[in-house]
Amino acid sequence: MKVGDEAEVAFTDLLANGQAVGRTGGIVVFCFGPLPLESARVAIVSIKPKYAVAKLLELLSTSPFRAQPFCPVFGECGGCQVQHLSYPAQLAWKSDVLRGALTRIGGFSEIEVRDAVGMDVPRDYRNKMSLVIEGARAPEAPPAIGFYRQRSHDVVPIDACPIVTPQLSGYVERLKQARVTPKTAGALKEARHLVARSAHATGQSVVTITTARESDAVAKGAPALMAALPGAVGITNSFDLGSANAIFGKHQRAVAGSAEIEESIGGIRYRVSAGSFFQVNVEIVARIFDLLATQLSQPLRIVDLYCGAGTFALFFAKRGCNVYGIEESARAVAEARANAELNGLQEWARFQPARVEVAVAGGPGRAALESAQVAFLDPPRKGSDERTLGAIAEARVPTIWYLSCDPATLARDLKFLAAKGYRPGIVVPFDMFPQTGHVEALATLALTTDF
Repeated sequence: MKVGDEAEVAFTDLLANGQAVGRTGGIVVFCFGPLPLESARVAIVSIKPKYAVAKLLELLSTSPFRAQPFCPVFGECGGCQVQHLSYPAQLAWKSDVLRGALTRIGGFSEIEVRDAVGMDVPRDYRNKMSLVIEGARAPEAPPAIGFYRQRSHDVVPIDACPIVTPQLSGYVERLKQARVTPKTAGALKEARHLVARSAHATGQSVVTITTARESDAVAKGAPALMAALPGAVGITNSFDLGSANAIFGKHQRAVAGSAEIEESIGGIRYRVSAGSFFQVNVEIVARIFDLLATQLSQPLRIVDLYCGAGTFALFFAKRGCNVYGIEESARAVAEARANAELNGLQEWARFQPARVEVAVAGGPGRAALESAQVAFLDPPRKGSDERTLGAIAEARVPTIWYLSCDPATLARDLKFLAAKGYRPGIVVPFDMFPQTGHVEALATLALTTDF
């Protein structure tokens, strides 16, 4: 086999990045476009020692689970990976991905993985939109606005986005108009990224424009730009980039209106900014709340690790629990404390700004862990670490609730905890990111008495 060869391939599996998996000539082939149960004619575009990558030329058979993508740039934009798979099939596939990881990596052959909890309408859900503002290719041309192409830093221009809320999707055309309107064009000329966040409960939005350096042009054009975006209550300038492709800079200042909006989930009010550590799908967060509520027959002492802006900590506190939250981001902790006061929950929810693995090793964080009845973890994609998980086990916290956004790291961490005497209970997938390959899951564990 060599680059340029064509082959007919039967595909049997699907990766999280949307690539189908098949075999030809004894080698694994990855190709975007086909689905499992489909055959296709493909052209080989690269060959590695253990696999080849191909591009789709023609579908030869069609899966009964194939759906018509509803986005005109699906297959180009890197935001969605599985719009061509029907939504019920997406949910079943994500449950299978989770089961597979728990079996293959964790060694859990009999763990209870429930059916994935999905959305009623799996579109228009993302409350946060991160646009790339590409520099003008010619002095007289306005910058392009869109998302990154799959596995690339090229920009795919868009007119709308059917995954984000309708309010944010409507901003795309308005921003395109703002590029050529004298009062607002300067605010976007130096922009690298533009991040907008909306609130379902209030209809408010806030916009952050990221520039390499603090921008007077952004400040000057911000009032007019805010007026052009329905529901916008504030614009901030993010600057001093840590890397060339950073979406947010190290510093941020409000240049028009407020830097925050107000959202409400399950009767809890949250003040959040465009860059807050806050979930992008409020409908699914509410459904996770519903499941957790079944575990709260009485108030508990809970340590919330990687607590972000306090989304779950305040949910627990509102139900009478005593919560100690730990989060590395000082900005997120400030938001969590402010949100606790906003809801009158500051007596039930306390927060410590620190790296989690350091905080649980000693001091107040360790003391909170040793008295906790539940450890709630919501770590980033890389999962937790052995220092943190080991500290939970050493403190003999009776119950663990682990919310994960990556099946592989969840399986790895549950395997570690099982070796320390924790027995997995249920694992529930939640479709936080419909139309994508991302899998969110909540796992429960209990410390066995005979360990």
